[in-house]
Amino acid sequence: MPSRRQLLVYLVSLSLAPWRALGTVERAPVRIGITPVFQTERTSTIRAWRDYLERRLERPVSFEQSNTYRDIINNLLARRLDFAWICGLPYVSNRSRLALTAAPLYQGAPLYRSYLIVPARDTTTERLADLRDKVFAYADPDSNSGFLVPHFQLIQQGLDPDTFFRKTFFTSGHSNAIKAVGVGLADGAHVDGYIWETMQRFNPEITDLTRVVTQSKPFAFPPIVAGPKASPELNTRMRDVLLAMGSDPDAVQLLDHLNLDGFTRITPAAYKDIAEMAQLIEERQHVQ
Repeated sequence: MPSRRQLLVYLVSLSLAPWRALGTVERAPVRIGITPVFQTERTSTIRAWRDYLERRLERPVSFEQSNTYRDIINNLLARRLDFAWICGLPYVSNRSRLALTAAPLYQGAPLYRSYLIVPARDTTTERLADLRDKVFAYADPDSNSGFLVPHFQLIQQGLDPDTFFRKTFFTSGHSNAIKAVGVGLADGAHVDGYIWETMQRFNPEITDLTRVVTQSKPFAFPPIVAGPKASPELNTRMRDVLLAMGSDPDAVQLLDHLNLDGFTRITPAAYKDIAEMAQLIEERQHVQ
């Protein structure tokens, strides 16, 4: 028979069990998906960002990279990730199951553009329509700037994106699309202007092999979103940490390496034009 003291210790341990379990959950890593919207080769910047978030969240943080937006969305919805930095197109396609956390501030606003680029030696191309029967590189089938924008522009001009180019291929990321154009694997590509400008700043030997032909209208910047795994409380905490970065002296160098000014709140309405373009293309496909 257990003694009274042993019984008391046992009962106390039972009463503390839920708190121990809660503590275990709270110490679990916050998993953040990084998609091709970020230059995956800049691993030192990713590590610095991870360390910063760990200090501010007081939780372990794990950045997990993926080659496609589809993979990152699948991992978010399967609760293998808490957050991800994704494009506006996969956000609007899954907005009923995702929560906006924050949007980066780039050149003072949560906006970016899609750039049409060609090899630097191509001095004659002036618009997308000039690339008929050429080889075109797409960054990702779920990319706004790297896929949706050129499709929409061609449709607006009465052209068929499926037959306009002689050949198309996907590069699994904007930086890869820029490289493909630079070395001549593609005659053109539409890419994330933020990525092109960031590479121009840190890797000009790559972007100097390309020429920016046109820039699209501004779109809402690719957001950081929370998946179903992240609780509303964790999403709020992450948002607070990100929004504070712009005024945090400890984040100055990190933001500089990210080529960003900080982060800001953003609403679903900011992505309305992307949703409208996606809907038009979806309706067109159904008609066909």
